[in-house]
Amino acid sequence: MLPAPAEGWVTTDRQALAGTFERSAELYDEARPGYPEALFDDLERLSGVPVGGRILEIGCGTGKATLPLARRGYRVLCLEPGASLAAIARRNLVAFPAVEVRTSTFEDWKVEHDAFDLVVAATSFHWLDPDVRYRKSAEALRTGGCAAVFWNAHAQLPGLDRFFEVVQEVYRRHAPEMVGAPAKPGNLPALVDRVFLDTGWFEETGVRHYSWTETYDTGRYLKLLQTFSDHLALPTRTLRRLLRDIGELIDQGFGGQVARHVVAVLQIARKIR
Repeated sequence: MLPAPAEGWVTTDRQALAGTFERSAELYDEARPGYPEALFDDLERLSGVPVGGRILEIGCGTGKATLPLARRGYRVLCLEPGASLAAIARRNLVAFPAVEVRTSTFEDWKVEHDAFDLVVAATSFHWLDPDVRYRKSAEALRTGGCAAVFWNAHAQLPGLDRFFEVVQEVYRRHAPEMVGAPAKPGNLPALVDRVFLDTGWFEETGVRHYSWTETYDTGRYLKLLQTFSDHLALPTRTLRRLLRDIGELIDQGFGGQVARHVVAVLQIARKIR
C-alpha cells in the first residue's frame, strides 16, 4: 500500500478520508503543488506511450497531472469520484476536447478491457481498494502498456526543517495523533509499491525522484494544510485552533515564511500478461 503523500499513512477509514477533499476542492486547486515537467518527460520515455495514445487517469482531482498530459496531445479519460473536484477539473481542461472527466470511482467504473496505453494515478493510488487497483489497472491496459503512479512527498533536509521540528509542539497541543517528522530523502525508495511486481501482472520499468524546495508565506501554507486529509478530518474547532497557532508560529518565529522540501516519486510498471 502506498503512503498518503505528504500526509503519512492512511490509518483510518479510507473512504471517509478520501471524501474530505470535496470540502476543500477550490483550495486543493489553488494550494496543492503540481508535478515537474521532467517527470512527464520520463513518463513518456519509460512507458513508451505512443503519440496521441489513450490514457486512463485514476482520481484526477482538479487536473494537476491531467493538464500536462493534455498539453502533450494525449487522449485522457479521467475518473474522479468527487463532484466538486471533477467540476473544477472540467473547468481547467475545457480547452482540451480529447480529455473526458467522468464522475466515478475507479471501483465502480465498468472497465474497458485492453483499451489504454497508459494508466496513471497521481497522488491517488493509495486511496483505491487494494483488492481492485492492480487487477483492474491490468485489465484496462493493452499488453505492453504501463501503469504509472506518482506523488509528492515532504522530505527532511538538514538546515531547512527547524520549523517542522518546532511545529510538532503545536500538534502535540491540538492533535497529538498527528505528531511526526517528514521522511528523509534516503528513505524515499522504501515508499515504492512492491506489490505491483508480486501480482504477476507487471514488471517494473523504472523509479525516478525529482526534488525542489517550495517557499510559502503564512497564508499559503495554511491553505496547503487545509488540503491534507488528516487535517480535514479533524473537528472544525480543533482545526481552527491548530491553524491559528501554526500561523502565529510562522509569523512570530520564522519571519512569515516556511521552506518545504518536496520530492516527487514516479514508479512505472509494464503489463506483461
